[in-house]
Amino acid sequence: MSKTAKNAYSVRFDRVFAYIDEHLDEDLTLEGLSRIANFSKFHFHRQFSAYAGLGVFQYVQLMRLRRASLRLAENRGERILDIALEAGFESHEAFSRAFKRAFGQTPSAFRRKPEWDSWRACLAFSHITRSIVMDVRIVDFPQTRIAALEHLGPASRLPDSVQHFIDWRKATGLSPIENKRTFGIAYSNPDTTPPEEFRFDICGEVDAPVPENPQGVQNKCIPAGRCAVVRHFGTPDRIGETVYPLYRDWLPESGEELRDFPLFFQYLSIYPETPEDAWQTDVFLPLK
Repeated sequence: MSKTAKNAYSVRFDRVFAYIDEHLDEDLTLEGLSRIANFSKFHFHRQFSAYAGLGVFQYVQLMRLRRASLRLAENRGERILDIALEAGFESHEAFSRAFKRAFGQTPSAFRRKPEWDSWRACLAFSHITRSIVMDVRIVDFPQTRIAALEHLGPASRLPDSVQHFIDWRKATGLSPIENKRTFGIAYSNPDTTPPEEFRFDICGEVDAPVPENPQGVQNKCIPAGRCAVVRHFGTPDRIGETVYPLYRDWLPESGEELRDFPLFFQYLSIYPETPEDAWQTDVFLPLK
């Protein structure tokens, strides 16, 4: 059963890889590729990173550079600039920087004498095959009314938004930290999302609608539904050490399907009273 589920998961990713190879000249989007795999758009970027070992757009660029490298070696009369433009780069310089970063040689040096061993090593993706034993539970999460402050921008500035939300909670008393649950909704993966596009909601449980306020705290809801939940111990800054194995190891073997709601966290410790190394956070993965 587990092996069958894992094979089916691989087949869906093989379909994505094949589609990318066949459409390298097109504008490939996360939403479009998630449809090819029939995965939720809210989780596809994390699933792809966990499975392939690098982000979606890193992979797409690497495949474009791979195709360009073969053209450099096979069509020695073709201008490097033309190959660069077809690979989606706006200049020879940008192409050369990306090419050297990927393969360790400039396009000109590669054309003169390709170092094929290094080239093959660069294309052997760093997919982590080790498995981690995780205590994953399936729970029925109840619909929960929340007050949410939307953070949009670099993840490094998230603590400022968190403090802004804490100040709102203390000033209004509408979501007391002492007896109302605290959540975070992760719309983006900070490891693969451009800093200016990173999106994360800081949330507190409430019993009634939140009135309009100058801080921009909004009324939202975490919907009811099945969730896989696993506990993370330690600072939230290292929560990826729990999130990635959940996507990489547990999900393919479970046979479960994700629904269209983002990964979210419930923070079980109070900031800043609890030392970071003693923090506990429940990670929720919404399931169909």
